[in-house]
Amino acid sequence: MSGGVDSSAVAALLHAQGHPLVGLTLQLWNQRRLAANYAAQGLPETVPQGRCCSIDDVYDARRVAEHLGIPYYLVNAQDRFEAEVVRPFVDEYLAGRTPIPCTLCNNHLKFDQLLLTARQIGAEYIATGHYARNRFDEARNRWVLSRPADRSKDQTYFLFGLTQEQLSRTLFPLGEMQKPAVREMAADHGLELAQKPDSQEICFIPGGSYQDFLTAYLTEQGRDLPDSSGDLVAANGEVVGHHAGIHTFTVGQRKGLGISSPNPLYVLKIHPGSHAVEVGTDEQLLSTHLTANRLNWVSIFEPAEPIRVEIKIRHRHEPAPATLRVTGSDTIEATFDQPQRAITPGQSAVFYQGDEVAGGGWIA
Repeated sequence: MSGGVDSSAVAALLHAQGHPLVGLTLQLWNQRRLAANYAAQGLPETVPQGRCCSIDDVYDARRVAEHLGIPYYLVNAQDRFEAEVVRPFVDEYLAGRTPIPCTLCNNHLKFDQLLLTARQIGAEYIATGHYARNRFDEARNRWVLSRPADRSKDQTYFLFGLTQEQLSRTLFPLGEMQKPAVREMAADHGLELAQKPDSQEICFIPGGSYQDFLTAYLTEQGRDLPDSSGDLVAANGEVVGHHAGIHTFTVGQRKGLGISSPNPLYVLKIHPGSHAVEVGTDEQLLSTHLTANRLNWVSIFEPAEPIRVEIKIRHRHEPAPATLRVTGSDTIEATFDQPQRAITPGQSAVFYQGDEVAGGGWIA
């Protein structure tokens, strides 16, 4: 129970259906932990609204559990969250990649840790407010993860890392519902948060500024921000400027390059070894090729031959047709039918066949 309308509505629905329930919330991050470090740097230290898993969300989750009359527990997972999500996020960003902490959180905490806790208390399943669908296909002898009925709320991009074991013990009751109907259901069950806005920001990054968080976190850890300053270079290798560090850039970025040009320039590539940041035109951001590793095959077994898929390269990206082939024990290459913009190392590439999540990996 995250304290949002979706997981609260799920609890109310299952309770009304007569299922014995226990409400669990993961305590992941102390929202005030870095406040002094932000203040010391003259950065905003207020905790903004709209963040996932805030202390207010914990209060809301507890109130829903009390309203429904079900047991409720707060599970402290802060140490594991820092080890499995926060530190990899920091390391990836400092290495010039753009990580997705929400996917790591799903893989290592929201399903893995919750299922462990469920086993300890004797629960058979976990149920979440994610918009996704899963079912067991006897012909394949495999659990299948699919996109939800409400495509505007599709969260399968963040769930590609779920294992067959995790899918077999997970319920997604909202998979067939539209978000307005979920809010209406929450109101019908007397939940005061039926119209609560959806959370938008990453829980441990106030204001959405990755750079400010990196500075504050490294200061707390007694670590200096590594010197990754270097050259801004054109695609032909010509040096066109200089930058203060590769951690300040992501592929596709336009603003903050610190150079003037008659035509808009964008970050094309980040070269961690030389600290060079390659810039160019919007057209040069287009590519038809993608490589990915750290794969997880979900609804299909690893294919022995090239297969046709649609690949989603960021959360708001519309899956694009491509041919995918396995190139190693944990790597794939994909060729898109049409060039795609800003394929970004560190992001997820999720492979779809129709509505089904065939699998996914991390863009190399």
